[in-house]
Formats: sequence, C-alpha cells, structure tokens
Amino acid sequence: MSESLSFTNTIPLDQIRYNPQGLVAAIAQDYLDGTVLMMAWMNREALAKTLETGQAWYWSRSRQELWHKGATSGHFQKVRSLRYDCDSDAILLTIEQVGDIACHTGERSCFHQVSDRKLAPPADTLSGLYDTIRDRRDNPNESSYTCQLFAGGDNKILKKIGEEAAEVVMACKDDEPHAIASEAADLLYHTLVALAHHNVDLRDVYRILDERRK
Repeated sequence: MSESLSFTNTIPLDQIRYNPQGLVAAIAQDYLDGTVLMMAWMNREALAKTLETGQAWYWSRSRQELWHKGATSGHFQKVRSLRYDCDSDAILLTIEQVGDIACHTGERSCFHQVSDRKLAPPADTLSGLYDTIRDRRDNPNESSYTCQLFAGGDNKILKKIGEEAAEVVMACKDDEPHAIASEAADLLYHTLVALAHHNVDLRDVYRILDERRK
C-alpha cells in the first residue's frame, strides 16, 4: 500500500510553521481539474507519514489521533505533489481522490454549500463548462443552443466541429491572436458537446493528457 514520494526532501518538516497546538492547515486539491476538495489539519507526524506512504494522513482534533484518510471509507487520497506557502504555515496537497469522494457527507468536495443550498465546487473553466453542457443534455430546453445541438445528434455536432476547426486554421493563417482565441474557444465548446453526447467523461481526457505529459 506504500507509495513513496520522490520529492520527500522538498518538504522540510522542521521548517513548517506549526501553530501553538502543533498543527498546520492542509488543503487537498484534485490533481486533474484543481477542485478544492477539503481542508484538514496535520501535525509533524501526519506530514511525515504522508511523505512516507504517498497517501494523505491528517490529525483529528476531535479524536486527538492520527487519521489516515480513507481507512474506513476506502476513499484514500493518493498524493501527487506537496507544496507549502510563502509563510510556511499552510500546505497544499495535489491528490488523486479514490472514489472521487472527499467529504464525509458523500459529496465530492466539502465545499459544496452556498448559503442554504448545494452547489458543485468550482473547478477549472472547461470542467465547469462541461458540467453545464451535461446539464443541458439531461434537462433539455428548446431555446438553448446546446440543446439544439444535442437534438441534431452526431450529424449536427460533428459538422460544427469541422466548421470550427476550419475557422481556427483560418484565424491562425491570418495571425490574429484575438480571433484565434475566439475560434479556439468555439472549437473547445463544440468538442465538449460531442464528449457529452457520447458520454465521455472530460476527466478521462485529462487523465490521458496527464499521462502524455509524463
């Protein structure tokens, strides 16, 4: 179960500024789309075990004991990277969340509430747009352009992708930065519609890109 990290020595345990209770705030962030999943506390031992095992360990203030995230739920957090801030008093963990559930309530993120209602936590722009597109797919509205694309099926969606790709090429040929950005945005949007139409998870695309980056 141990997954030793190659960057263990980049987190100096003795240079972290722990609070008077010997704790430091630790924020867990999804490694693919940047979603903030949870905030917990670490002491020196929890941080050391995180570095040693490659999985997130925290300190439970209520139980006054070390807490291996996922030990009871199976929702472990595989650490991809660790950083500490400019004051050395907060830690950012970039993690792969097993089961895609970080919150004890069963939600993906602990930050799912806005006032008195639930709301998906913010992620990167493409992920947010993709969630909106899937909502249009699942809750059709005749006045929505996205819904009109879904109603037209592959023929309409793929035709638009071809048109937008050609417009990106033309904008690049004309060397017009704003036009290139605008046409690229259109191409990305229509590609996301195609992904949703074929029930392809955007995170699977991110995973492939992450593997290729390595």
